[in-house]
Amino acid sequence: MDTLTYWNGTWHEGNPAILGPRDHAMWLGSIVFDGGRAFEGCGPDLDLHADRAVRSARSLGLNPTQTPGEILKLMHESVRRFGAKAELYVRPMFWAGKGGAGPISVDPDSCQFLLCTYISPMRAGSPLTLGLCRSIRRPTPESAPTDAKASCLYPNSSRGAAEMAKRGFTNGIVLDALGNVAETCSSNVFLARNGVVATPVPNGSFLAGITRNRTIKLLRTAGITVEERTVTTAELDEADEIFTTGNAGKVQPVSRYEDRDLQPGPIAARAHDLYMAFARTQRII
Repeated sequence: MDTLTYWNGTWHEGNPAILGPRDHAMWLGSIVFDGGRAFEGCGPDLDLHADRAVRSARSLGLNPTQTPGEILKLMHESVRRFGAKAELYVRPMFWAGKGGAGPISVDPDSCQFLLCTYISPMRAGSPLTLGLCRSIRRPTPESAPTDAKASCLYPNSSRGAAEMAKRGFTNGIVLDALGNVAETCSSNVFLARNGVVATPVPNGSFLAGITRNRTIKLLRTAGITVEERTVTTAELDEADEIFTTGNAGKVQPVSRYEDRDLQPGPIAARAHDLYMAFARTQRII
């Protein structure tokens, strides 16, 4: 078994057919999701992922059918079904089944839910290479639902990721509408210089990730200064270290930015070790 989905009160293996061509989400993209991780029988901050899934649904005008506590219970059950050795992505989703009063609006009460948990090997600690993404920008809150983990935001990220792949990078730095650093195509970004860590301050153009926020807290508790502020591309050119946080790889160092070779440094390593130590306190099995 590599995939397990809870939908409509039943657990399904594989990739069940759920959406139809008349479903609002199928053709107008009214879908939100969240993505937690489980590994070594532990599930770090899954409660926060469940809570954010519900908030994201409400941001799209949906009335969620599950509470965060109910979602968390299902998350834990799915992890137990796979066993402690599995490295998992744990993804709750909400979407609109029907349209509302207008031609494109959602029917809030048609909200549906599933939880999909599947095998996804961890990449924690694996170095990344980053370029500066020039084909896309992060949207403003007025132009997209940036306060939600909404599926409709990801085609733009996919375009940026395709640009980076063509240039030989594993990911890319994406700017906000003002030309400052926002994040990468799929994760939050940090830099370190002279022992001080900086990361873009949340300005409505990107999600301040759960792994990001946890890493900031852990570093500060360990006595490392972390500044949340405006970050420019020039600072990346001068950084001693660059690293990213996100659910795919948790904490990953950057070994190259554009034409600069970087050595994975001590702060990125410390952030990784602190996070993994925390994660192992969040035991499910």
